[in-house]
Amino acid sequence: LQLVESGGGLVRPGGSLRLSCTGSGSALDSLTIAWFRQAPGREREAVSCVASRDKITIYADSVRGRFTASRDNAKNTVYLQMDNLDPEDTAVYYCAAAPGWVSTFFALRQEVHTWGQGTQVTVSS
Repeated sequence: LQLVESGGGLVRPGGSLRLSCTGSGSALDSLTIAWFRQAPGREREAVSCVASRDKITIYADSVRGRFTASRDNAKNTVYLQMDNLDPEDTAVYYCAAAPGWVSTFFALRQEVHTWGQGTQVTVSS
């Protein structure tokens, strides 16, 4: 399995971006796909997790209500729609894959087995 992110860039505060995570070598619909981000000098944090088995999506408190994760199984792609962006959202965003039963951030941290290369998101006026 390989994961490739795209869609990052520079956006003004209050703006929107949509990140894509496309898989190759394996179908993503049987996996839990998560989005993480890492800002300079800070630890990598999970922001969203789309679980396969339980068909649920969870979000970190810092992005709930502004970010929306979704799947397009036909395109083997998971998206992260980011609205009302804030400079605090500036980071490198990574997608990651875990077994399909994973549906919590706690389990996610233990079970991620594949990472994408990351895409930079910069929110600045």
